[in-house]
Amino acid sequence: MPLTAYDLTGRTAFITGAASGIGRACAVLLAEAGATVHCADVDEKGLDETRSLISEAGGTAHTHPLDVSERAQLKSAIEYAASSGRLDILAAVAGIMHSSAVLETRDEDLDRVLAVNFKGILYACQESARLMIAAGTPGSIVTMASGAVDAASAGLLCYSAAKAAVVQLTKTLATELGPHSIRVNAVAPGWIRTPMTGRHDATLQHQAEAAMVRLSPLRRVGEPEDIAHTVLHLASDASSFTTGQILRPNGGVAMPW
Repeated sequence: MPLTAYDLTGRTAFITGAASGIGRACAVLLAEAGATVHCADVDEKGLDETRSLISEAGGTAHTHPLDVSERAQLKSAIEYAASSGRLDILAAVAGIMHSSAVLETRDEDLDRVLAVNFKGILYACQESARLMIAAGTPGSIVTMASGAVDAASAGLLCYSAAKAAVVQLTKTLATELGPHSIRVNAVAPGWIRTPMTGRHDATLQHQAEAAMVRLSPLRRVGEPEDIAHTVLHLASDASSFTTGQILRPNGGVAMPW
């Protein structure tokens, strides 16, 4: 059982991107901490697998197949999650990656990445915050940024730009929602071994991971559970005086001033 400050018993959490990778790890861990978790993703099969993992461990999970870039779908699912009387936690994790040189980036590439990686998080934050304010109870919103915002990465303009926008959204929301006792923080992971990062060519994947191991003082690549524990901290009472912050679980690869 978690320490008291990390006990989420009786709380409701909504998690996007919960069908795999970091989102799934967050859903499983928050459920383990006692929360009722609502899992959203476009991947229905993956959602079912996440729900099974949680149920087999004795937790409670609901699934919502949806596209986070479609506000109406997201709004309906979040309202359903709050129909129990409260919504305490949002973990907006869903994201996609696109790689192309700046001079080769097409409008449709930029539009899709921004739609999922920025608008999807914005919509989830807006709809969740409205319900949290209406309920009058403290809440925690955790957004997913990226270590890509701290350094220029060739080929990742769309992704990095969207994640930089998430950082500014997080800080602005923290300022606006603080008076309502709603905390807003972002997690900016380093290289994490997930299905999304695993879609690269096998040779490139190996080279990238080897580079991260060399650069990290911890000499290893991150796992989804590493990020999930950071999200649990931000979602729980253990971080009750933390808002507007960007936490960087990256193995020490990037240490910004």
